[in-house]
Amino acid sequence: MHEYSIVSALLDQVEHQIAMHPRATVRRVNLRVGELAGVEIELLRTAYDTIRERSVCASAELAIVAVPAAWQCVGCARPIETGAVLRCPECGRPARLATGGEIILERIEMEVPDV
Repeated sequence: MHEYSIVSALLDQVEHQIAMHPRATVRRVNLRVGELAGVEIELLRTAYDTIRERSVCASAELAIVAVPAAWQCVGCARPIETGAVLRCPECGRPARLATGGEIILERIEMEVPDV
């Protein structure tokens, strides 16, 4: 289950960012996870719930947006329909994955006390 290593890296990133804001509290962590990223979202949530207790995210919610896979031509950037042959019907060039392979830490929501 590599979801635990993904969450560990995620928490390292959050801890790095929150270190710039002493006394801040993390309230929410927002991720974008692609359909073809090789990540099981429910296992990712379980890993987060298990590991976060020992981190700056102990009370932070994890929000995940699932990103569907989308393909496009490498030459003309034309979208390729889901289920179609992964080759452009116009120019014949191969398709590339445009979205759906990513795991992105999109936003960290934190509360910073008044000075």
